[in-house]
Amino acid sequence: MSSPRSFPRDFVFGAATAAYQIEGAAFEDGRTASIWDEFARVPGAVINADNGDVACDHYHRYREDVALMRELGLESYRFSTSWSRVRPDAGAVNPAGIDFYSRLVDELLEAGIMPWLTLYHWDMPQALQERGGWTVRESADLFTEYALSVHDALGDRVTNWATLNEPWCSSFLSHIAGAHAPGHQDAGEGLLAAHHLLLGHGQVVRELRARDESLNLGITLNLTVADPVDPHAEGDRNAARKLDGQFNRWFLDPVFRGVYPADILADIRTEEPLALKRLEAAVHEGDLAVISTPINTLGVNYYQGEFVSGTAPAVPPIELEAPTDRAIRAPWPAPADIHPHERGLARTGQGWEVQPEGLTRVLTRVWEEYAKPTNTVLYVTENGAAYDDEVAIEDGQQRVHDVERTAFLRSHLGAVLDAAEAGVDVRGYFYWSLMDNYEWAWGYRKRFGIVHVDYDTQQRTLKDSAMEYHRIIRNRTLSIPTYTGVPLYLHTH
Repeated sequence: MSSPRSFPRDFVFGAATAAYQIEGAAFEDGRTASIWDEFARVPGAVINADNGDVACDHYHRYREDVALMRELGLESYRFSTSWSRVRPDAGAVNPAGIDFYSRLVDELLEAGIMPWLTLYHWDMPQALQERGGWTVRESADLFTEYALSVHDALGDRVTNWATLNEPWCSSFLSHIAGAHAPGHQDAGEGLLAAHHLLLGHGQVVRELRARDESLNLGITLNLTVADPVDPHAEGDRNAARKLDGQFNRWFLDPVFRGVYPADILADIRTEEPLALKRLEAAVHEGDLAVISTPINTLGVNYYQGEFVSGTAPAVPPIELEAPTDRAIRAPWPAPADIHPHERGLARTGQGWEVQPEGLTRVLTRVWEEYAKPTNTVLYVTENGAAYDDEVAIEDGQQRVHDVERTAFLRSHLGAVLDAAEAGVDVRGYFYWSLMDNYEWAWGYRKRFGIVHVDYDTQQRTLKDSAMEYHRIIRNRTLSIPTYTGVPLYLHTH
């Protein structure tokens, strides 16, 4: 057993979820269809044609779920509000919808758990999508109206606000790759969606800051490390540059510096000139100044790194998107000469590589290049792994011995400590996810939770990883066991 490592006294331990993935009650109390309700019903779009109509039934079971959070010792709970529940069809405020979140916040506060609210986790009202969705400027203004409605109801009790979760997914993965709702495959649409998402972010930060300067305001980005297969090969270095630019810098640069990365603009001009012209026509004077409105906090979501080359591998790499019946394309506006390769790391049940040191590198890089110069602090707002859990009955009780997820949790918390000890101001960690849930195009096939959910009975069962997280939170220390001198997370079956 290695020596225990201590977390700072004010380090926040939490867990995260998203509205469409857990709430259910899809058409109750005035809620109307979101783009995910629509996309889930497209033939072949989601494994097993699963949808979020019931999900984890959190809408009706939130008190039970908050009690579980309290049992685990969670200090904060990151959740999202549903635009389609709060302002159905992007119309007037729905009192029953906003009341649900008010009751949830009260329940959290009574349990001593700090609410961490995300305003958009990919569930735009379908009625607004039919007017152009994020490809039209109107959506940024309507998003701002929705955000202010949420603040009207909850601003007296909620101090931590994130505007968007992973705009890369709701623009490039959704409008270029076609893997997520609304399932389009158009580089121009992806660029427009990204711009209007970021514009909405900036507008909301400005409006909320004007209302209350004490709020902790930010955005959550999914970030990665892009490594060239051969650091000495120009083509491989270029592939890593392009992936980094289209995954990380396309969102970091406008938020922190008020510009889109010049090298990626040049790449798009070469590979998709018409798409770039559409973006240039959509960017109005002053937009980037709004987008770069200062924030307090950057949420970092990290799952795995990238290992890329300018040439294709001899053997195709493992496919990381859900194996649905719908064909998808590369999620890049400039996709040429970016080829993922294998590198022999252990993989999760979803095929994602287990690379905890990548989290240290992401946090260090973002701190040094973006956050520190702008007095912005960091939180890890998502990090987790899907494994094929098996439920065992022991002494008449359900048990889930998720050894790999437990090791994943430990190793990535260790990576956060490595970054903190290197001087990075990282103040908290939210495991994804609190409970098994609807995993987008994967449906219910993949389980990320530290709490097991039986979708037939809605019974919740704490997994071993939940017990370990509870111990870490209670003791505020981390010990990583080793076996034959090899960290557990490096073992494969």
